[in-house]
Amino acid sequence: MIELLVQARKDVGVTQVELGKRLGLRQTFVSKVELGERRLDAAEFIIMCRAVPVDPYSLMLKAEESMN
Repeated sequence: MIELLVQARKDVGVTQVELGKRLGLRQTFVSKVELGERRLDAAEFIIMCRAVPVDPYSLMLKAEESMN
């Protein structure tokens, strides 16, 4: 799901720095999440999706479809 979130962020032209600002966090937080160095809980995932913005549910469905 993180790969899809990264792609969605890039598709809308949001940088890691901008996403960090939208979240009230540093760019390093975004980088660590995107590199898999930091995991997100469900609530954090939803907050991050909405900050991009991308629908968290549709992203989860795409992730599930790619597993089949």
